[in-house]
Amino acid sequence: DRRGQIPNRRPLSERPAHIEGRQQVGHWECDTVIGANHKQAIVTVVERKSGYAVMAKVSNKTADLVGAAIIEALNPLKARVKTLTYDNGKEFSGHAEIDKALGSTGYFARPFASWERGSNENFNGLLRQYVPKKRPMASITNEEIKMIENRLNNRPRKRLGFRTPAEVFHQSLSRVALRA
Repeated sequence: DRRGQIPNRRPLSERPAHIEGRQQVGHWECDTVIGANHKQAIVTVVERKSGYAVMAKVSNKTADLVGAAIIEALNPLKARVKTLTYDNGKEFSGHAEIDKALGSTGYFARPFASWERGSNENFNGLLRQYVPKKRPMASITNEEIKMIENRLNNRPRKRLGFRTPAEVFHQSLSRVALRA
């Protein structure tokens, strides 16, 4: 029975071990946050080292819409996208198209192992401070999503030495520019 399987999924065990150390910017984790009554969703993509995140609202949790949202959100940062780690939701079955568009490599965490995408799960918890589970996603505007994204990316984090995810992420961009 192939209905429940994602084609060509690459297990997280094949991801290079050095990524786990969070020493390098460019490794991202993806998830969806579902609204009330399972209508509409917010796609969250979080960079592992910095905690920097991009978000997009989708009207349905289909693979096409979620894949297009990830590509659109990460395309401006394409040079800083090396790997993407997904959970096993069917909305990520378009991972091959995402990899092709961004030049990345996608990996899938084991089922029911949310800690394997800890940065993303932590970010989703922070997002829930702004978007409680009972709130219908239809009431959230794209402007509000950008405001939440901006606030969370500019919120100091203990694990970053009380620097913000935006500082750490953009600092890595300028280091690359200096080397070039």
